[in-house]
Amino acid sequence: MRSLQRPLWLLSLVLMAATTGISTSTIAADRKDADTRAGQTKAATCAACHGAQGISPASAFPHLAGQQAHYLRKQIEDIRDGRRPVPQMAGMTDNLSDQDVADIAAYYAALPANQGQAEPDAAEKGEILYRAGSLTEGIAACTACHGPRGEGLDAAGYPALAGQFPQYTVAALKAFRDGTRDNDPNAIMSSIAARMSDNDMQQVAEYLHGLR
Repeated sequence: MRSLQRPLWLLSLVLMAATTGISTSTIAADRKDADTRAGQTKAATCAACHGAQGISPASAFPHLAGQQAHYLRKQIEDIRDGRRPVPQMAGMTDNLSDQDVADIAAYYAALPANQGQAEPDAAEKGEILYRAGSLTEGIAACTACHGPRGEGLDAAGYPALAGQFPQYTVAALKAFRDGTRDNDPNAIMSSIAARMSDNDMQQVAEYLHGLR
């Protein structure tokens, strides 16, 4: 079984490599110029939905603490510039400069990530899909881009997933699947989510919630 899954791993790694080179120069600038202290002040209005320390009090909103900085920067800019429609964020990012965005992203990236607790039965099945993918459904292993601990990969702009609310993770996957969200590089997530059932999404989301 392990050898049969290898092509799915290789597919994910090829996709990851394709986007890494594009992002590297931007990421280097983020790390050099971002000011986490300024970001803390600028993120004050975000606390109502995302929590004072980036741990959201409501499952409809994502945890931002410990998220990869480049991914956060891209998402904020995409929302601000209309590339990613998020009705709940209407007006919240309109007046943010690129420097503001970089500072806020750096601040949240430096905070300790949330640690959740998974539903055991669903998480057991979700772990298989996350780590090995599904040959029959053509679903690539998630670890190739998001890491064995769900930590993400800043060099390629891939987000951390561990500790995220299952409700939010499922909603994000469904948005990629139905096309209401399409700001993923090279349509990587859209292609993968299109092959996932609702049960697949729920099981992976449960596993990720408890992943350390």
